[in-house]
Amino acid sequence: MEKGFVFLDEVLHGVRWDAKYATWDNFTGKPVDGYEVNRIVGTHDLALALLEVQKQAAALGYGLLLWDGYRPKRAVDCFLRWSEQPEDNLTKKRYYPNIERAEMVAMGYVASQSSHSRGSAIDLTLYRLDTGALVCMGGGFDLMDERSHHAAKGIASMEAQNRRLLRSIMENSGFEPYSFEWWHYVLRNEPYPNSYFDFPVL
Repeated sequence: MEKGFVFLDEVLHGVRWDAKYATWDNFTGKPVDGYEVNRIVGTHDLALALLEVQKQAAALGYGLLLWDGYRPKRAVDCFLRWSEQPEDNLTKKRYYPNIERAEMVAMGYVASQSSHSRGSAIDLTLYRLDTGALVCMGGGFDLMDERSHHAAKGIASMEAQNRRLLRSIMENSGFEPYSFEWWHYVLRNEPYPNSYFDFPVL
């Protein structure tokens, strides 16, 4: 692994994770290039900031579920190639029901250069510590739709409140939100703001 990077679960004791791009359960419908194991990697700075997130969430009765952290450049390239392929409808209904594959990049849902490749972006949600149940957020991870926007209309008031709670905890811990994806945050003072890494997650 690149110097300055860690497996986040080795720092965030008790954290839950499901590295979606290492599995068949993602919008491409298969494991993505560069994800060799179901683990989540990030910079050491990201891990330390998430410790604060974890502490604040726990005080309110919540734990963290992580979906993605560091993303190799080869994975981003894989997304771009996939977006140019003919539609097969395998994942469209679940992940992009109201747009076309070819529109994903232009609409801001898939980036040609991802902040994840700099190592200090995180995709995450909250779960209840008492029951283990995921907190309702009004839409799932990687749903490429207006429902995923922070200012989304048409979601329940409790779902909107839950999104605001996550955002408040993240911003108080040094993260910036992304307006199109309620689950995506980037460390405000990231250590490698101009570096896009490509080492695989092994």
